[in-house]
Amino acid sequence: MRILISGAAGFLGSHLSDRLIADGHIVVGLDNFVTGSPENIAHLMGNNQFEFYRHDVSNYIFVPGKVDAVMHFASPASPNPQSPYAYFNLPIQTMKAGALGTHNMLGVAKANNARFLLASTSEIYGDPLVHPQTEDYAGNVDITGPRAVYDEAKRFAESLTLAYHRQHGVNSAIVRIFNTYGPRMDLEDGRALPNLLKQALLGQPLTIYGDGQQTRSFCYVSDLVDGIVRLLYSQEHMPVNIGNPVEMSLLEFAQIINRATGNSAGVTYVADARSSRDPQRRRPDITRAQTILDWQPKINVEEGLQRTIPYFKQKLGLA
Repeated sequence: MRILISGAAGFLGSHLSDRLIADGHIVVGLDNFVTGSPENIAHLMGNNQFEFYRHDVSNYIFVPGKVDAVMHFASPASPNPQSPYAYFNLPIQTMKAGALGTHNMLGVAKANNARFLLASTSEIYGDPLVHPQTEDYAGNVDITGPRAVYDEAKRFAESLTLAYHRQHGVNSAIVRIFNTYGPRMDLEDGRALPNLLKQALLGQPLTIYGDGQQTRSFCYVSDLVDGIVRLLYSQEHMPVNIGNPVEMSLLEFAQIINRATGNSAGVTYVADARSSRDPQRRRPDITRAQTILDWQPKINVEEGLQRTIPYFKQKLGLA
């Protein structure tokens, strides 16, 4: 197939491009490099299975030639208020990527009679009152808070995708992505793993907000990409959670990172409003992925960290 991917220079988009090219497809990548990095796709430049266009998906999209699948992964996703590339600091661009970007990418899929896959997020569940989160859970969301620009953009994108499926017959799919990590992720992303792993590699005590009993589940990037590709190849139209259902507290996760890196500095507790803003529990119910896609993650967090640490060392100048 010839597959159009927006956000192709991002963390997930670049790994997805690698996988699809390895599967024998041609990838047409779009990115405006607001949050993506040219470094992530530098190894693909010159590959005759990879075409690239620098483009903002919130503007009209024209791709010469036929495409067989369209995958919309373009959006700021970092929750780190200190990062200039976070959705907190790019609120309008984030909303436009979710609204106008989804509309434009759906237009390409409709014109080409192509399979369309939307990258949605576990953030649409908000601070969930149902645990673990199933796809039929409507969520507990704050539509006016600072996270709303990301959450609501994705919720709108899901609704628009299903509207195109029902009204125009677009062959669409929606993946709800849970916490994912691996090489090429932004060290300033603001999520728990890059924050803690960076501190550990620098020999610093790991910062725990609140009591550290907030929970997360962490999926290694190759497992996530495999689930997404299986969904692309399927005929499923309704949302599917893809993530690792192994749940752990952030304190437990910090201790695993310290062991993996040999960091003896321990942890430090910080009383911060952040701990009350963050979702307190997050774990996917992956029953639909297991049943429909015959998918489940294979790489545990210890192995995933060992695959990720060399990249972080290189970016920190420690390699």
